[in-house]
Amino acid sequence: MKKVGLIGLGAMGSGMAGSLRRAKFDLYVLDVRPEVSQQFVKDGGTACSSLKELGSLCDVVVSVVVNAAQTEAVLFGSPDAPGLVDSLKPGSVFIMCSTVDPNISIAFESRLAEKGILYVDAPISGGAAKAASGEMTMMTSASAQAYDKVNDILNAMSGTVYRLGDRAGIGSKVKVINQLLAGVHIAAAAEAMALGLREGVDANALYEVITHSAGNSWMFENRMAHVLAGDYKPLSAVDIFVKDLGIVLDMARASKFPLPLSSTAHQMFMQASTAGFAKEDDSAVIKIFPGIELPKASK
Repeated sequence: MKKVGLIGLGAMGSGMAGSLRRAKFDLYVLDVRPEVSQQFVKDGGTACSSLKELGSLCDVVVSVVVNAAQTEAVLFGSPDAPGLVDSLKPGSVFIMCSTVDPNISIAFESRLAEKGILYVDAPISGGAAKAASGEMTMMTSASAQAYDKVNDILNAMSGTVYRLGDRAGIGSKVKVINQLLAGVHIAAAAEAMALGLREGVDANALYEVITHSAGNSWMFENRMAHVLAGDYKPLSAVDIFVKDLGIVLDMARASKFPLPLSSTAHQMFMQASTAGFAKEDDSAVIKIFPGIELPKASK
């Protein structure tokens, strides 16, 4: 049985780890919050106390941390702790699920190849609920050798695995474009709902009409439901889109490609973040609009 490690038991990672557990893989988990790891393994699996321990035990490691800097630390360590490359065996596979600059993902693949470690560029989408049910989307690119070793693992975690190329970077480029649309759609949904509130339209009636009309989007339907409930508990936080739309703009800037809508949406999330809503659900971007009364949370 393959020994699979998963690092990062956040909203997405915990669901993915649950899917691997249901698929009967020999599962090892690690999170910066030891109590979260211990709670997860009550129903099966093994909690590791360090990257070195997890790397020495596993054939495949899935990383579901927040960003490129955290992925760098996971792989190559810090002054205080060694990274996975110090303990992973040659022929092991590292599956990178974070949203990062495609050039960074390409560099990770190259650096791991020097150690004989295979790499899968595998950003994810679908939200916590689909991660928990094993129905999320994975946008992957990797060598044929890497795919051969992890196809069963990818399929266990995901409803749809897109194989987009034979090298790192392509999966990340597709994810960045997905995040462009997601961020712009959330910002536009918030703007539309805010205008409706400003004009005195009943928020629930507006939501009902839009979700049954041509102007609807998945993000409007999903995120404006959070607004109606007055529930800004973060499933995907405002600062995620500060980061992700920043990556979108960086990628386009490198080729001098204009992205006017992305730029505006990024500024909206930046404004929400600096206004104190950084850790709230990304639907809290609606709070930047003045002169509106938002629905209150039900007691």
